[in-house]
Amino acid sequence: MAKTSLLTTTTLVAGLLTVSAAFAQDYDLVINNGRVMDPETLYDDVANVGIKDGRIVAITKDALTGTETVDATGHIVAPGFIDTHFHFQMPVGYSLGLRDGLTTSMDFEMGCAGSYMAEWYEARAGVTGANYGCAVSHESARAMVIDGADGAYMKDGPISALETRKKTGWSQTRPTLEQGNAILEELDKGLQAGAPGVGSTVGYMREGVSSREMYEVQKVGARYGRPTGAHTRYTLGTATTENNGAQELVANALALGAPAIVLHYNNDGWQLAHEMITKLQEQGHNIWGEIYPYAAGSTPINAEFLEPESWIDEFGKRYEDTMLDPVTGKYYTLETYKETIASEPTTMIVIFKQPEENQAKWLTLKGVTMASDATAATPYDAPWDYPLEKLGGTHPRTAGARGATIRLGRENNIPMMQLISILSYNAAKHLGDTGLKSMQERGRIQTGMVADIVVFDPELFTDNSTYEKGSIPSTGMKAVIVNGQVTVRDDVLLPVFAGQPIRFDPEDKPRFEPISEEAWNAEFSTGMPLPSDFTGAFPQKVEN
Repeated sequence: MAKTSLLTTTTLVAGLLTVSAAFAQDYDLVINNGRVMDPETLYDDVANVGIKDGRIVAITKDALTGTETVDATGHIVAPGFIDTHFHFQMPVGYSLGLRDGLTTSMDFEMGCAGSYMAEWYEARAGVTGANYGCAVSHESARAMVIDGADGAYMKDGPISALETRKKTGWSQTRPTLEQGNAILEELDKGLQAGAPGVGSTVGYMREGVSSREMYEVQKVGARYGRPTGAHTRYTLGTATTENNGAQELVANALALGAPAIVLHYNNDGWQLAHEMITKLQEQGHNIWGEIYPYAAGSTPINAEFLEPESWIDEFGKRYEDTMLDPVTGKYYTLETYKETIASEPTTMIVIFKQPEENQAKWLTLKGVTMASDATAATPYDAPWDYPLEKLGGTHPRTAGARGATIRLGRENNIPMMQLISILSYNAAKHLGDTGLKSMQERGRIQTGMVADIVVFDPELFTDNSTYEKGSIPSTGMKAVIVNGQVTVRDDVLLPVFAGQPIRFDPEDKPRFEPISEEAWNAEFSTGMPLPSDFTGAFPQKVEN
């Protein structure tokens, strides 16, 4: 009897252990002993995270085991970083971003041509390491309609600007009514194909885009309830003109009841821009802005605001100490500027424009997002596993914007929760509020959310890219997890292509409505016609 009982008991215990082991192994991936931080709920504690089928299914103090494990002892476990202003939407560009903790990259400025939007997404399905998304491009629409741009390069999205900007009609020409409607219809095609919003480089089109056109561009997005992100008119400019450009974008959005993103407003006048955006957020408007922690920007050398009449005569700058060639490491002179404009007008340059002490200040701002404005390095069409240290010159933000954010935060005692918010949650929150489901379930460390996660050493994660060597990847990443799959482990890129599209479901019917000739030409008229029943008096208050 005792032997039977002992055997029965042993069998029962063994069965329980088997069941327990089976239950404990019911995770595809486990992250153990990390400091788990969630910006939405402000959860901040050492815990274990269990992941199954690409989603977070457990956050607990209990021990967890899984098929794959990441030991996060002494590390931060945070939502994967999200960038709404990442131009390098190519395989090697995603690799640079992933090494910097970027799990979701989108381009809400340059964007992709509407007619090629579906093809752009299809080309990245199943072969992309990070999540990917692209707004529909105002600039590309103008290049197609005004300059006749069309060709294989258009399917590359933001990179197409290296070709389309060799002509100038897109930036300098006021379209006719027929052309204007064609531009707006091209934007609608992209939104119909699921683009998350509209991207405009109106700041590069100072003479070409009327206030009416910009309003109508935002109206196209408003019909879908989607944001317009803009490199605002007059950027680069003065503290007054910069804010005038931001006010145009915001006023249009408020009139149309639409979201808007004031892109990279870390320029002159940024204090007022931030106050305006913050006040609007407090009133419940889905308006937000981007910053990045660099005193210098990057742009093609043929940008209008860099012409001598603007940069030298109006702003009082000198090429010799503000305009850097990131490939040669040499500063331009007026002579070499003119030579390059004539021979290679879309050459990328680095332009110094702000005091260095502002870099850390921008990271403390409430409600902003950190968006890198990453530009392409050469060869821009290299494969995902191309040696990153062999890439050509580019702005250091391309490889290191997130590492720089954490490093500057560390050096200036900025709370880690603030940094994670601007790197991840804030973008997800604003985009999620537009109805974009894929963003409603990212940017958070919570059960049920998509497992886009970064695990990094808060003391060691840093940028290594410089203005002289802009493509050196960041280091200090224990793991970068995209849709539940480890894509970077101990700073090593893995052949894992788990990236998912960030887009709305495509629609069968367009929402495009042509603008009338009267509205299109209104700004050129001498005055608005009076109503036929106008009596010369304003309506009087009616007493009850």
